[in-house]
Amino acid sequence: MAAKNTKHIKRRAKNPLPAVLAGMGTALLAVYIGFSIYYNKHFFPKTTIGSSICGNQTAEWLEASNIAAAKKYSLTVRDRMDHVYTIEGSDISYEYSTRGEEEAILKRQNGFTWPVAVFQTHTHDLNQSFTYDADALGQIIDALPLFDEDYITPPKDAYLDIREDDYEVVKEEPGNTPVRDEVTAEITDAIENQKNAYTLSDNCYEKPAVYASDSMIADTAARIDQFTSATIQYDIDGAEEYLDKGGILAMLDINKEGKVTINDDKVTAFVQRLASTYNTYGDVRTFATSKGDDIKIGGGDYGWVINKAKEKEQILEDLKNGTPVEREPVYEQTAIKSGLDDIGDTYIEIDYSNQHLWYYRDGELVTETDIVSGNIRHKNGSPDGVFKIAYKERDATLIGENYASDVKYFMPFAYNVGIHDASWRSKFGDEIYKTSGSHGCINVPEKTAKKLFKEVEVGTPVIAYYREPVVLTAENAKISNAYSYKEED
Repeated sequence: MAAKNTKHIKRRAKNPLPAVLAGMGTALLAVYIGFSIYYNKHFFPKTTIGSSICGNQTAEWLEASNIAAAKKYSLTVRDRMDHVYTIEGSDISYEYSTRGEEEAILKRQNGFTWPVAVFQTHTHDLNQSFTYDADALGQIIDALPLFDEDYITPPKDAYLDIREDDYEVVKEEPGNTPVRDEVTAEITDAIENQKNAYTLSDNCYEKPAVYASDSMIADTAARIDQFTSATIQYDIDGAEEYLDKGGILAMLDINKEGKVTINDDKVTAFVQRLASTYNTYGDVRTFATSKGDDIKIGGGDYGWVINKAKEKEQILEDLKNGTPVEREPVYEQTAIKSGLDDIGDTYIEIDYSNQHLWYYRDGELVTETDIVSGNIRHKNGSPDGVFKIAYKERDATLIGENYASDVKYFMPFAYNVGIHDASWRSKFGDEIYKTSGSHGCINVPEKTAKKLFKEVEVGTPVIAYYREPVVLTAENAKISNAYSYKEED
């Protein structure tokens, strides 16, 4: 039997990869299309619309959420005093009006881009629309406690508080007086913008008319500082007298516009007090006599006299200059020594009752003598008081109604009454003056008159006094302001 020739035929197996890939592609396409369809009806993940987080939610869900949120809406209002008031949406018929805005946002979303979009963040503004009862809101606003009169504190303007010795800028106080229209406008705006909390702004309150930061306050303070810098220290022996900051402040007037002026009447009053305190002209003084006792003596023309008109002018000038000064008052008459104790230790003392004269220089006795003074019986009593040597005249002729006397040394101190030599007298002292006294002048021996004329300076105080009460009626007593002068009946 012949053997068969058998052939083995090899067949190639089919490659499954294309089928697998085709299947995967179909599946992926199906997934892609499925998610694309899904995200045409749902918002992408990580999507925020308005204040709502709505990833993978539908437009209907978002609309329902907004409607539900509107039913729970409330607004808390905080005022300037940090009090809080709540306005419930239900009290003003607050509702969400659907206008398809949610659906419109979803339609603008391209679902076919989901493979990329799901990894991105999406934020959209929602032009929501709400309705409410404006009349009901107005009534609620009107009833807020912030409008109660007992609750309201009006604003206060800043001002300059001038105290006894200083001043300060007192800041304004804002108060809490509400401006109704502004309050209504801001609360209405907060509701229309769906805010849940709102603090009323400063525009909702009346404002002070003047603030501490205003230029008017600063300018006024600067002007006050200029005036109060002009302190005056008066140079008066034995006294501490100042026109200090407090005194200057008391002289200033400030009007509503902040203009600073010096009160003329107050300056006048200050000068008057200065003069009343330190004028010594005619003052009654206690004088320690050479006999060792004290007497009271006033009158005469000796002493300090402040020129009130010129002192006032100088004060105004000092205040205008605005710098501290140390000076004497402006005097129209001066004395030997400054201060209230103005006689000092260089003076002439005349004791009419004891008919004696002493001259001291720097506290040391230079000379003394008996005298003959004016004849009181003939109403020619010598003037008493505190005077000063007015001038000195050599070889003078003294003329009166019924006499003319030549003297070598004449030193007048009270009008036409003075100390002079009396060559016609041989005796001085005792009680000569009571019966044979002068016409008013003080007669002394020529030797003493010569010494006094040489030693005594013009302006030297003369203290002349009686130890017993007397009445002087002569013209020279009147004119010289004698202490014991009386008008004749």
